[in-house]
Amino acid sequence: MDEASYNGRRERLDVSLLRATPTLARLAAGASVRTAQWGLATSVRVGTRMIRAAAAGEPPAQLMADASGEVRDYVRHFLDEPNGSDPLAAEPAPPPPPDVRLRERGAELLAQSADVDYDEPAHPAFELILEQLAPDEARILRLLCSSGPQAAVDVREAKPLGITAQLIQGGMTMIGTESGVRWIDRVPAYLNNLERLGLIWFSREPLEDPLRYQVLEAQPEVLTAMGRARSKTVRRSIRLTPFGEDFCDVCLPMNTAEIDALDPPEPVADRLD
Repeated sequence: MDEASYNGRRERLDVSLLRATPTLARLAAGASVRTAQWGLATSVRVGTRMIRAAAAGEPPAQLMADASGEVRDYVRHFLDEPNGSDPLAAEPAPPPPPDVRLRERGAELLAQSADVDYDEPAHPAFELILEQLAPDEARILRLLCSSGPQAAVDVREAKPLGITAQLIQGGMTMIGTESGVRWIDRVPAYLNNLERLGLIWFSREPLEDPLRYQVLEAQPEVLTAMGRARSKTVRRSIRLTPFGEDFCDVCLPMNTAEIDALDPPEPVADRLD
């Protein structure tokens, strides 16, 4: 190649490079912004690759395609993305923090409370409570709803003026026998669960009928507790809370015929099949 041809080709290359400079600048800036989170090294590689390609006379459209492909390769390398996915695509907005969702739910409840047309037939907690009740606990609730508060006694040591009187056994009652529970030894746990759910409360107020306490205090377990030491009984009662009364009215049938009309539960073996 003679000197004139060489100089002419060099001049044309210089002119092409000058014409492509604005496009190169825009492409390099865009690539730098998109790849900043993956490090300065990626930006340098992309910029260098584009400058070399421009010097070789590649058109701007090809430069853009090559640059985009190179950026995606680096993204897959750092983020371990499977081939075919585009990590540069916009990610969905993250869900709001839990406290924001709770406040939105609270605002919805306040709006419903101000709506005169809104009708809530039952407390929304009733369905959850039903899932946390044992069958025997339903029988206890039915007894309290149909027969009213039940007698309970604490057995304590008998001390002058009640000073430092230690509890020997507390919360003794005939609720298990009266309600016909299947597991009589679980009655204390049943009562604790019903109190936890806000359905019953252990009152310090005794019942008006003393005969009911006389029957209770004559039970073998009470006599055994009283025989452990010089002792006395402190009369209490177990009652439904207002919330428990509403729960029983809505959820528990009091009529035996209504219970008998229900479809019998499937045997366990059939449910497993």
